[in-house]
Amino acid sequence: MGNLTHKFEHLFNVISSSNFLNKESLGGEIPFFISSYKAEEEIACREEIRLLKKKLENKGVPILELNLYHLACEILESKGGMERMFKVEKAKSKDKFLSALQSSLNMHQVLMPLIKQKIESNNAKVYFLTGIGLVFPFIRSHNVLNNLQNIAKEAPTVAFFPGDYNGHTLNLFGLLKDDNYYRAFNMDKIEAKL
Repeated sequence: MGNLTHKFEHLFNVISSSNFLNKESLGGEIPFFISSYKAEEEIACREEIRLLKKKLENKGVPILELNLYHLACEILESKGGMERMFKVEKAKSKDKFLSALQSSLNMHQVLMPLIKQKIESNNAKVYFLTGIGLVFPFIRSHNVLNNLQNIAKEAPTVAFFPGDYNGHTLNLFGLLKDDNYYRAFNMDKIEAKL
């Protein structure tokens, strides 16, 4: 737990810095950052993220948390409710259920417009992308990140990723290699510049 505490102290120092908030030193790249953690630390990370948000907001840095799991539940509730999806799950094969779920949560027609609406109705200085592991495999992190770059331009985005990120490859849960993703900075490698 000591490493996790140290990690979130580092995140606070980096995110609260004017250099980070003003999107400086990015070399023309999009302001996307990935903070990876061990999948077995998921529950502890949720609490650390909650405390980090509170600490940043107390310092005058408003945060918009985009929890993919909560967004998926919100979308499914608006499309007939979770019970409807449970019935589909029982009645269909796993592949047909996954297809129905992905159709309901269509990246371009449903999920991204909802995220865009939440961003536009908020005055956040930083966006936190959470719940990545909870929505696998029906929402893939690299797809979200690729589509977010057209929406989340006004403020830095920090994706909390349960797995490994080496600056080139996302490895979900430390087990599942996702598509290569080169457009995000590794938060563990960034120094806090105040």
